[in-house]
Amino acid sequence: MSKYQTPYRYDFVGSFLRPQEVKQAKADYSEGKITKEECDAIVDKAVTEVVAKQKELGFHIITDGEFRRTYWHLDFMWGFEGVGHEQTGAGVQFNAEMAAVEDTYLIGKVKAKAHPFVEGFKFLKQFEDENTVAKYTIPAPAQMFQQMIVPANFENTRKYYATNEELIRDIGKAYQEVIKQFYEAGCRNLQLDDCTWGAIVGDAAKQRYKNLGQDLDEVKGQLLEVNNLALEGKPADMVITSHICRGNYHSTFFTSGPYDSVADYVFAKENVDALFLEYDDARSGGFAPLAKVSEDKKVVLGLVTTKSPELEDKETVIKRIHEAEKYIPLERLYLSPQCGFASCEIGNKLTEEEQWAKLKLVKEIAEEVWKDA
Repeated sequence: MSKYQTPYRYDFVGSFLRPQEVKQAKADYSEGKITKEECDAIVDKAVTEVVAKQKELGFHIITDGEFRRTYWHLDFMWGFEGVGHEQTGAGVQFNAEMAAVEDTYLIGKVKAKAHPFVEGFKFLKQFEDENTVAKYTIPAPAQMFQQMIVPANFENTRKYYATNEELIRDIGKAYQEVIKQFYEAGCRNLQLDDCTWGAIVGDAAKQRYKNLGQDLDEVKGQLLEVNNLALEGKPADMVITSHICRGNYHSTFFTSGPYDSVADYVFAKENVDALFLEYDDARSGGFAPLAKVSEDKKVVLGLVTTKSPELEDKETVIKRIHEAEKYIPLERLYLSPQCGFASCEIGNKLTEEEQWAKLKLVKEIAEEVWKDA
């Protein structure tokens, strides 16, 4: 089997806690104390070290820890024509605190250009070997679509797009071009991080969309449409996966609710090769919706949390894997943490040592459950 036929039995979502020297270098650069070249050199060194740690732990996936970005999603959007951003001190309310984010909005039509993230991937690619494959993570097309039609942006977006369909078309086509850029740079494993499905589950989400005057089924159809449009024509030997998340900021979450109400869309009809799913606590509901996953997809169970340092009980996790097996065959199941360790630069509330302990546990459990791990 090709090493590119990912995911692996033990896997992870992608982001890692930023070393203090990375945070300091970015702060110094923003204040004009060091040059971009000096900042890049510090980040390059940190990426080299975090890749070495992933290999040392025995993982077959390597990422750059998302060290080059401040936010898991917004930095990527800034790499398109037609997208502007500004630091205004705004934020998004999570369950326990306000998540600091940068205003990101349209200043023109969305078009692809040479995307800076591709250069970041090229640096990571050099570390691939016979045992590892480089994975790059980017926000899902649906995430960019939703960013431009949230209430704060809706009126501005209508200056450039009279309808959501027109916006979906341009985002989908722009993503097609950027996916092609990644492929030409040697990327064979791309992950789409997607909070949009997690944001529309549960009763709170239903009420939120009702207050906005939006039909929830129509919203689901649009999310599926933009994601699948972006994947049209993707190379056959490029694995593209989707990580479905309910928010992950400084160990807090954005929303709660089971997958039942979106399973007929994203589980059954989204044209990705695998789904990375949050299942680390009761907020995610049960495993029954896994029965809706189309037979061509794999499922990576996020049963180990990145939100707290406490290690899960191994036997409890194994039991939950076998509970999921009632709805989807064990050979199509895989294991990972539920999310990254630092979706944004602030990171979650645990240490680097505790972060690596979580990954060691994931590997240990997978090797016990799947003898081919």
